[in-house]
Amino acid sequence: MKVAVIMGSISDMPIMQDAIDILNGFDIETEVDIVSAHRTPDKLVDFSKNAHLRGISVIIAGAGGAAHLPGMVASMSPLPVIGVPVKSSNSIDGWDSVLSILQMPGGVPVATVALNGAKNAGILAAQIVGTQDKCVLDKIILYKEGLKDSVNKSSENLKK
Repeated sequence: MKVAVIMGSISDMPIMQDAIDILNGFDIETEVDIVSAHRTPDKLVDFSKNAHLRGISVIIAGAGGAAHLPGMVASMSPLPVIGVPVKSSNSIDGWDSVLSILQMPGGVPVATVALNGAKNAGILAAQIVGTQDKCVLDKIILYKEGLKDSVNKSSENLKK
């Protein structure tokens, strides 16, 4: 199973790298590309309509500003889409991106993570893949145990 990580611009890459790193940590094959909803609409249509035919199982789409990429992909793809709102240089504190991705009409869902929350997008994509891949699921269980252990260790250190 493969996860696609797409973004509207190369300027989104520093944020989207967090999703790529998480997916790589779970040994999930990734396909990474720039697909602009506004500047490359033909590429957007081709990607959205054919991703499932190329073995993609989940799409993570990051976008800033008007942030139409995740919703447009979701409107044409049968795959689950996870939107990452990115705070861009022309952004209104990121709220424009958050609301553009979050406020999808009925029938066109986009799972939306926090502003610049690509790490959580990667984890969510891995969890979706884990429903069909026991090896990935086992890694997620270990990852979650590691989170718990880290908090417990911090708690113990605080009490010392």
